[in-house]
Amino acid sequence: MRSMNTLTRADLAEAINRKLGLSRAESLTMVEEILDLMADALAAGENVKISGFGTFLLRDKTERVGRNPKTGVEVPITPRRVLTFRASQMLKDRVSDS
Repeated sequence: MRSMNTLTRADLAEAINRKLGLSRAESLTMVEEILDLMADALAAGENVKISGFGTFLLRDKTERVGRNPKTGVEVPITPRRVLTFRASQMLKDRVSDS
């Protein structure tokens, strides 16, 4: 069902459909609502923690000087907010056992 070893929204909805017996439309709506809640929380500056899975963290990076690797010219890198993911120990253990 998966294409090129990527888990998609449709795959998640299909799994909900099979396990909970919800219709395909209801399952897809549930997946979309969860992802929207996560995106809204991150946009509002909140971190998102999913117990047993991991935490999506926002980090503010300050301005710094970078270097163009081709020319060696120094270039200022503007401050920005970045999104990182830290896997839970449970997820790390599960992945390393695979």
